[in-house]
Amino acid sequence: MAAKRKAAVTWQNDLLKGSGTVRFDSGALPEAGVSWAARTEATNGKTSPEELLAAAHASCFAMAFSNGLAKNNTPPTKLDVTAVCTFDKVGDGFKVTTMELAVRGVVPNIDGARFQELAQAAKEGCPISNAIKNNVAISLTAELV
Repeated sequence: MAAKRKAAVTWQNDLLKGSGTVRFDSGALPEAGVSWAARTEATNGKTSPEELLAAAHASCFAMAFSNGLAKNNTPPTKLDVTAVCTFDKVGDGFKVTTMELAVRGVVPNIDGARFQELAQAAKEGCPISNAIKNNVAISLTAELV
């Protein structure tokens, strides 16, 4: 069964002066403001496509990694995951250039080498990684606590 998720944006005015509102169909998140300035300068309480992509990647990686650890019979007690998405000028346009994943994990009964191996496998296998790889450089720092 395919799962479909929906978000919508209402945008007003041009790129530089305009702004929009992102709505999440699930109702799990409140409406969020979005603007070019929030993308390229100070966020001022608004979000950006890159922040939303980082949130998607961090949560997807956390799910993939926790699954890999559970299949290894070493389920995590806790995983703290961050994702930093870089949006930069490239040539005449803009591009998402990098995604930096970092995880700190509390995982009983696992050694550091296996933790690293499973973290890399999660990075390679998570659906958001697969959606952006070959277009965005993805790095991972994994620390067993």
